[in-house]
Amino acid sequence: MELNSVKEGPGESVAALDVLIVGAGPSGLTLAIDLSRRGVRARVVERGEALFPGSRGKGLQPRTQEVFDDLGVSDAVREAGGPYPPMLGWRDGQPRGTFQMIERADPAPDRPYHEIWMLPQWRTVEILYARLRELGGGVEFGTALTGLEQDADGVTAHLAYGDGSTGTARAAYLVAADGGRSTVRRALGIGMTGETVDPAPTLIADAVIDGDAVVDGAERGLGDLGHLNHLGHLGRDHWHVWQHAKGGAIAMCPLPGTDQFQVAAQYDAPEAVPDTSPEAVRQLIAERTHLAASDVREVRWASVFTPRAAMADRFRADRTFLIGDAAHIHSPAGGQGLNTSVQDAYNLGWKLGQVLRHGADPVLLDSYEAERLPIAAGVLGISTRIHRAHRAGDAEGRRRTSEVHQLGLSYRDGPLAVDERNDGDEQHRLGAGDRAPDAPCALPDGTPLRLFDILRGPHFTLLIVGDAAPPAPDADFGGLAPTLGAAGCVRTIRAGGPSPDLLDPNGHLTTTYGPAPALFLIRPDGYVCWAADGARVRPLLTH
Repeated sequence: MELNSVKEGPGESVAALDVLIVGAGPSGLTLAIDLSRRGVRARVVERGEALFPGSRGKGLQPRTQEVFDDLGVSDAVREAGGPYPPMLGWRDGQPRGTFQMIERADPAPDRPYHEIWMLPQWRTVEILYARLRELGGGVEFGTALTGLEQDADGVTAHLAYGDGSTGTARAAYLVAADGGRSTVRRALGIGMTGETVDPAPTLIADAVIDGDAVVDGAERGLGDLGHLNHLGHLGRDHWHVWQHAKGGAIAMCPLPGTDQFQVAAQYDAPEAVPDTSPEAVRQLIAERTHLAASDVREVRWASVFTPRAAMADRFRADRTFLIGDAAHIHSPAGGQGLNTSVQDAYNLGWKLGQVLRHGADPVLLDSYEAERLPIAAGVLGISTRIHRAHRAGDAEGRRRTSEVHQLGLSYRDGPLAVDERNDGDEQHRLGAGDRAPDAPCALPDGTPLRLFDILRGPHFTLLIVGDAAPPAPDADFGGLAPTLGAAGCVRTIRAGGPSPDLLDPNGHLTTTYGPAPALFLIRPDGYVCWAADGARVRPLLTH
């Protein structure tokens, strides 16, 4: 894939820039896509000369898949990835049986994506980058931020280019998506508070295993371990693990759509210093598995990290925001880091769009930290707990259950959640601040579609269920209207009742959003911000 670099000339300062995004990883690219479709002028700078080359964050949770559906990359993600395979344990060169580390969930009407989807991180960022290019955006590679100043009107960023030249960029807002060692975070003096999850290092590598040592799953049945016993082949339909290998556990996971395995090697000794050279990775695999070093045909990428859990003390400083690893660092256990990063960007993108393009009160931007910091703290706890259970050999504790899917995360306690219903059943119903679920529906002519088809796009959706009276044009939505700046970007949809826009042939929408009559204002990022029963809609008070 060609990586076009959109570079300004040496010493130039870009005028009329709305947002400067520092970092072209999953969070930075997600934000750039969302801003581009909103007509927000954004520039992305990336210190590296190319996109991230490794498979590191390979699991896309169902909520992230919903985000990618909205951003127009779902088809590419589904085509390039695949479901997680079952685990296969090995010991003394022999397969010891299969087991499931990931709890399987059945499809349901309220969630179009019900399982974790495996996709190497390098492929995820390629897909996001291609989408950004489709929208007319780009990335300025080989460009590092070296400093910044803020004032009441914007941010001035100092940039250094790969050719040794320097320049500045002026933007209304700056977003740090530049990773766990964030230059922006350090420049702002924002601390990171956390702990070392595991004192011993972990090596991750992407390796191509020789064809003679690999057998495709189609060549044998899942239960045909005798064939494996005899040949010692690694099937691409299993995630292979040597839990009791000398020096530390090692796992090899086939990466869908590629000829590669992701190798993850834990070290028992905290003082270990892993070598990431291709020859050393080959030797490590040979020492801990039944494969020979010569079976490892190629090592395409390798990295070492010591698992940590840490979070920035603040996610915002004046006109600068932290997203992704710049704001929180996770153990990879449970597949939460990349997914939380994508949703940081998705939360911030529509808010910047409303302030910059629709006249929303800038106080809306305060809700980014108020909503995302508690979520990040909770998710960090999940990652840390799963990692430690895995280290302790706790088979049940290390299982990835539906809590990692991130579908149940809510902003109920945040500043943008107003529920004006008075039936008192707040505990078990869909409430303001919750994710808006999907539902199979139909148009009045019988054409099937899903509620998510209606929600898709950068607009708000006012969902009227049953015969609830629509709010007045100047409704204040529980006092949120001035903050949201939603006037002119609300799509009103009636499900059921008189002259419906949507039919609910199987009753799934009414079951989820009922009891009718009810009204829900759904944010552009797919969360309910206001709910009412239709009887408490009042006009916006102006002075």
